[in-house]
Amino acid sequence: MQVGLVGKPSSGKSSFFKAATMLDVAIASYPFTTIKPNIGMGYVTSDCVCRKYEKKCNPRNSQCIDGKRYIPVKLIDVAGLVPDAHLGKGMGNQFLDDLRQASCLINIVDLSGTTDAEGKMTSGYDPCNDIRFLTKEIDLWFSGVVEKGVSKYAAKIKFSKVDILDVLTEQLTGLGIKKEQIQVVLDKVGIDNIENFASELRRVSKPIIIAANKIDLPESEENLKKINDEFSDLTIIPTSAASEIALKMAKEKGVVDYKNDSFKIIDESKIDEKQKQGLKIINEKVFGKYGSTGIQKCLNKAVFEVLNNIVVYPVADINKLTDNKGNVLPDAFLVKEGTTLKEFAFSIHSDIGEKFIGGLEAKTKRKLGADYVLKNNDVIEILFQKR
Repeated sequence: MQVGLVGKPSSGKSSFFKAATMLDVAIASYPFTTIKPNIGMGYVTSDCVCRKYEKKCNPRNSQCIDGKRYIPVKLIDVAGLVPDAHLGKGMGNQFLDDLRQASCLINIVDLSGTTDAEGKMTSGYDPCNDIRFLTKEIDLWFSGVVEKGVSKYAAKIKFSKVDILDVLTEQLTGLGIKKEQIQVVLDKVGIDNIENFASELRRVSKPIIIAANKIDLPESEENLKKINDEFSDLTIIPTSAASEIALKMAKEKGVVDYKNDSFKIIDESKIDEKQKQGLKIINEKVFGKYGSTGIQKCLNKAVFEVLNNIVVYPVADINKLTDNKGNVLPDAFLVKEGTTLKEFAFSIHSDIGEKFIGGLEAKTKRKLGADYVLKNNDVIEILFQKR
């Protein structure tokens, strides 16, 4: 699964990426700081089932800290998008190509209004413009790809009987779009209006949520009200990437105890008065008003609510909750809501899927069939032929 971080230049995309991954990326207040995409692992959080089963887990593919599972998700921070990017302006072509496999997009918006549409310093800029133009650019990009598919269909239909669904699937598979998603949109809006079809397909296949960034700056509070009023149909989350970076760095140095929704200074001797004042501002203007920096909330919202994923724990021994090496609750997998047990078996390994027999559920020890629909926090042993 991949989440794309998008937005105009200087909106705070690279800061958001660093805040989520703590990788050392270039951050500066001038356009196109990011030329090649930054790729790294962020994490979504979920209550670990270790406490429910009263077990001490030792994860392999994730982390468990104080009963919270941190499950990795691939993040890609791409070059800034400017108006007419779909025509190649700015880093447009590269930007759009880098987003092909993203399942969800987080639009990082500079809520302060101190940068214009191209990321240059200004004042009083309306951040609503950035939401409008970025959505439009991505929809137009989709439209261009769809139009090529329709043209191919028109050419093929003259010589043989072909189905528009098959032609569009072939054309759009490079964008990570599934055949069933195309079918849903065809049934809903048809293909007569290509731009309308493309816009709806983008909403289905690459939904966008808004990270209203720089909430700690003076102009941001009023602008947040403005975008909430105009875009009430969108998921909008106030964020402060700079605050998240500051807190994580302070935690690494042993200055603060930080747990996403709260922090406290534990060693004032390691910071000077200016740093102490900075932490006070974060506490008052970010946590006091919004409850967190919003970074973790954005990722969780994208993966669990927008993309409808749940967490499932496969084990080799349902009684000990271990894998074959004795690791307790070793893996936490993100799977789409509605996934069946057999589909899950194939996603782990094709051999397990092909030799699938059934499954066992940890709490009740009851047997599960191929069509069992997985539930959030299920702990499952998959039964399959060993030879």
